[in-house]
Amino acid sequence: MYTSSTLPFKNESLQEVSKLFKIISDPTRLSILFLLHKEELSVGSIAQSMSMEQSAISHQLKILKTSRLVKAKRVGKNMIYSLDDLHVFSILEQVLTHIEEQEK
Repeated sequence: MYTSSTLPFKNESLQEVSKLFKIISDPTRLSILFLLHKEELSVGSIAQSMSMEQSAISHQLKILKTSRLVKAKRVGKNMIYSLDDLHVFSILEQVLTHIEEQEK
């Protein structure tokens, strides 16, 4: 059994892992990440795909951007969003594979 003094990593790292899982545990944010894995999209396109208001999507994108999970670039008058780090998406794929294996 590990104690805080024998963990193979810093307590701060555990806190960061916990924060990441809290952020990606929201179904709306997860959906956005899966959409952005396919292609770069504007807020309007994401909102339309998810049948949600743009303001709600913007709020979730702000959280994802602050957490460095998505990034944005300006194209004309629009902000276009994409995944900032594919490592996070590989975690999501592993979780999905785990769930699908359990369903069999």
